[in-house]
Parts: sequence; C-alpha cells; structure tokens
Amino acid sequence: MSSPTRPTGTTAPRGIALLGVLAVVFLTLPLIGLASRTPWTQLATLLRDPVVIQTLRLSLIASLSALLLSTVLGVPLAWLLARSHFPGRRLVRALAVLPMVLPPVVGGVALLLAFGRRGLFGQLLFDATGLSLPFSTAGVIVAETFVAMPFLVVTVESGLRSLDRGYEEAAATLGATRWTIIRTVTLPLIAPSLAGGMALCWARALGEFGATISFAGNLPGRTQTMPLAVYLELESNPSAAYLLSFVLLAISIAVLVGMRDRYLGQP
Repeated sequence: MSSPTRPTGTTAPRGIALLGVLAVVFLTLPLIGLASRTPWTQLATLLRDPVVIQTLRLSLIASLSALLLSTVLGVPLAWLLARSHFPGRRLVRALAVLPMVLPPVVGGVALLLAFGRRGLFGQLLFDATGLSLPFSTAGVIVAETFVAMPFLVVTVESGLRSLDRGYEEAAATLGATRWTIIRTVTLPLIAPSLAGGMALCWARALGEFGATISFAGNLPGRTQTMPLAVYLELESNPSAAYLLSFVLLAISIAVLVGMRDRYLGQP
C-alpha cells in the first residue's frame, strides 16, 4: 500500500487567502495613515530643531549603550542556555524571555522597586556610590536594556543551537584552545544570528516607552527619548508627533531591510 503523498499545489483556499489579505490590509493601513498625515514640508525644519536634536542624541546614546550592555551580558547568557546543562535552566530561560511578554509599564515598576533609591538593590547602590538610577540617563539605559536584551538572547541562542559543532570539534583536535575556538570558529559562524539579535535589540531599545517613562520619567534633555517626545507632542503639536513617528518608522524599516536575508528571504 503506497503511502499518502503531500499535496503539491501552492494555491491557498479562498477563505485562507481572504483572511491573509485582510491581515495584510490591517497591518498596512496604520502605516499608510501615518505616511499620509506626515507634513513632509516641515521635516527639514523639525530635524534642525535643537530640542529634537537633543532628544535624538539622547535616544541614540541610550539605545546604543543598552545594546552594548545587552551584548556583554546577553551573549554569555545565550551561550549558557544553548550549551550548558544545569539545574533550573528552564526557569532561567523563562526569566530571560519574560520581559518580551511583560507589559512595559509593569517592567518599569519592577525596575523601580529593584533599582529605585529605596529599592532592593538601589538603596545599597545609593549608599555605596551616591548614584540614583531613577529619573536619570543611566536609568533610561537600564530600562531599555531590561526590555531589549531578551531579543538578543533568543536570537543568539537559536544560532548556537543550529550551529554544526563539527567545526569546533575539528579545531579542538588540531590543538586549538577553548577561547581560540570561540574567537575564530564559533563567533564567525554565528555572526548572522549575532548581528540579527543586535539589530532587533537596538531597534527595541530605541522604541522603548513604557518601562522608560515608569522608571526614568520624561525629563527633557535627561530622560526624554524619541518615543516619549512623540507622546508629549501628540497633545501640543500633532504635526511634530507625526514627523517624529515617521523617523522612528524609517529606522525600523531600515533595520528590517538590513536583516532581509534572515526575515525576508524565505521563499
């Protein structure tokens, strides 16, 4: 008796095709709405505004700092989750990805209770160094790192799990040390995953709102990032809010295009 063959047709049923089209329309209409209401003639003037330049500079500094901190901490964590077996690994993985599903405002409140001046660790930090994280640029970096690092961890862990370890074993048989293997074999092989994770992490940090405003506030020149400026301008200057929103949208599209081989290259 011959085994059943899989259908080879590529045409989707009408119902599925219709729902798929509706999904595309649903996801596209907000972008069209933003593009249609953006006052393009004011773009050059807005980008020369000292307040906007200051906000953009702060956003870049905070998001890039969060990316650096996420890379330094997240890559080793991804390595442990992918390559090591230890008690409680599932719990650690759950904690590592929790900020991805945690409401950002809740994350900000949790950060405040942990790193606030009277928090579990914040009070010790303040007593020892006089440093207070809430309502500071450092607090923005901490908040963005908290919500963005899981994207890097998940992506790098996936890359490590899919890596053919035969290359590492071959290098070991040739006498290479563990650190030499990591530097010359493993990291180059997972470079696409690492680059993708870093891009997602940076984009998430740049767009962070809820945890930032809950933990660091919305102080112009100190903690006010681009998403917070958009929220503020919606009430007083909608045109500026539309323009700033489009700038963030353009950055997101640029990140997606840069990762097209990973996320847009499927047949």
